[in-house]
Amino acid sequence: MDQEGSMDFQSRILGQFNDSIDTKTYASEVLPPFIEVASQMMVQSLVTDGKILACGNGGSAGDSQHFSSELLNRFERERPSLPALALTTDTSTLTSIANDYSYNEVFSKQVRALGQPGDVLLAISTSGNSANVIQAIQAAHDRDMTVVALTGRDGGNMASLLGQDDCEIRVPATSTARIQEVHLLVIHCLCDLIDEQLFGASE
Repeated sequence: MDQEGSMDFQSRILGQFNDSIDTKTYASEVLPPFIEVASQMMVQSLVTDGKILACGNGGSAGDSQHFSSELLNRFERERPSLPALALTTDTSTLTSIANDYSYNEVFSKQVRALGQPGDVLLAISTSGNSANVIQAIQAAHDRDMTVVALTGRDGGNMASLLGQDDCEIRVPATSTARIQEVHLLVIHCLCDLIDEQLFGASE
């Protein structure tokens, strides 16, 4: 590969970094109040013996698992394990529901079985239009759970389903990659705030 071609690639890489930085800068101006509220909802659930269920598809499935692992194991300090469950990990459950009923129900059937009043559903979708995540939100409401929705773009159909006790954290971007990058940062903010509220200021 000639040097000119290599430089073109490096310019493209730099563009990705700059786009990500710009998106996070803009998000930092609008999202902190919503992240704070979402963390308080989760803490309220955890201190009243509730748990957090998380779901999403593709990269958002990875985010749901990332979040639950940070709570169940640890984030950045030593502390007791916290009850969180990703609904994306049990392949036998997911495939049996998809095969016997519909892929749209792979999360909602789990929410109806595992969710209890006072639990929180972390519903993740970059578009806000994932049918199975939408059905999970509806199931959570039926179970008297509250919902924290991580979305992007215009919030999609998920936004219209949320009630006054729910919280939407909508990334102000249209690129799926940029939205996912901010979603990960939001998840880390939530983990940090949960630890801070439950276990005090970190050293």
